[in-house]
Amino acid sequence: MSNQNIYDNQEFFDGYKKLRDDPSAANYVVEKPALFSLAPDLNNKSVLDLGCGYGENCIRFLELGARKVTGLDISAKMLEMARNENSSPRIEYINKSMTDLDDITDKFDVVFSSLAVHYIEDFDKLARDVYRLLNPGGYFIFSQEHPLTTALLNADYWTRNSENDIIHYNLTTYTVEGERKVAWLVDGVTKYHRTFSTIINSLLGSGFVIEKMLEPVPGSDIMEKCPAYKRYIHKPDFLLIKARKNS
Repeated sequence: MSNQNIYDNQEFFDGYKKLRDDPSAANYVVEKPALFSLAPDLNNKSVLDLGCGYGENCIRFLELGARKVTGLDISAKMLEMARNENSSPRIEYINKSMTDLDDITDKFDVVFSSLAVHYIEDFDKLARDVYRLLNPGGYFIFSQEHPLTTALLNADYWTRNSENDIIHYNLTTYTVEGERKVAWLVDGVTKYHRTFSTIINSLLGSGFVIEKMLEPVPGSDIMEKCPAYKRYIHKPDFLLIKARKNS
């Protein structure tokens, strides 16, 4: 069972903080708007945020009307920042891995997770755990690295022309599921690749109904302002899914 805690690595944590402090980062420009576009009415709802990080989404859930928010993260460093910068009497932060939800007895109306599930080896178990934690009719809404991104076994992502413009994405080993070791901020970060069908079938097998999927792409105005985002023409960075527990 994966139980990686790379965010408590000081070098990684410092690099991640610098990345997230950049307002043009893909998390802010692409992923967060897509995630919140999937949110149902949160008025008077109880929310669980898996892999809550700094807790900025937890605060946003309260602003959208949530009655109570529980933020869960394996990283003590991330939760220290969450408690210092994004605290509220209606937010509870728990230092716990997403792989270890068995002893949580509370029920929730919505479970969110932002860019965390690709760190989890056993997605089947996670889907079952989330289904158990939801009230009837509740939602599991999550984002993850796009399966076309997690597929690669090496960092040879792009083919470029003589002017260094991207021509196409170098998709390889898509059907080979499992562990990937990548260099992201530090060497040796562990992620897990799953195909689209595996992800969807895990959710369906747990009892969920898939309501919507997104592969968000920045608008042309953002691509012109930040040319690096033109790579999205060839491959999106993120996959988002909104799944509902049957009533």
